[in-house]
Amino acid sequence: MIRMRSLVRRTAAVATAGAALFLLAACGGDGSGTAGHGGHSAASATPSASASASQGKHNPADVAFAKGMIPHHRQAVEMADLAPGRAGSAEVRKLAADIEKAQAPEIRALSGWLTSWGEEVPAAGTMDHSAHGMGGMMTDEEMSGLGDASGRAFDTAFLELMIKHHEGAVEMARTERADGSYGPATKMAGEIIASQSAEIERMRKLLGED
Repeated sequence: MIRMRSLVRRTAAVATAGAALFLLAACGGDGSGTAGHGGHSAASATPSASASASQGKHNPADVAFAKGMIPHHRQAVEMADLAPGRAGSAEVRKLAADIEKAQAPEIRALSGWLTSWGEEVPAAGTMDHSAHGMGGMMTDEEMSGLGDASGRAFDTAFLELMIKHHEGAVEMARTERADGSYGPATKMAGEIIASQSAEIERMRKLLGED
């Protein structure tokens, strides 16, 4: 009798496990998300599809933002590259490194968007910004003067010029936030406004203006 009861319990356990496996298979299938288990699969697919659709839409303002910000960022990186061998202040060298670290990846992202949209990426060395209403760009004379400076003179020139440069970038980003439609671009514009506005305050403090 004891052996028989044990056999019955094992049989019942196997049957219960089998039923559970059947229910899991019916709900989850192969994990592709097509069954809509409890609405979760359908819900998880919907935001992804919506995000893709939203990200895929861009307008002329997005194109202008990308084409304008790429050379603008390139010049900022070029200015930052001068700091290690010329800056007299460790704070200025650190600021320059931070600027390069932030803007180089943004250049790659902006270039990728233009390529995906079938647009031409501005060639390296392109500095004609009038078509994009860009402000804050350094003239050839200003860049040459910065390259010739060193020590405290470099620090002062770098900070003053980079403040103007950042202010131009912030204005471009505000235009993108107002007129752009491509989600990642408007998000980047918001990040530029926040980060470069903070750096402007940081530079003003280094100049003793605040």
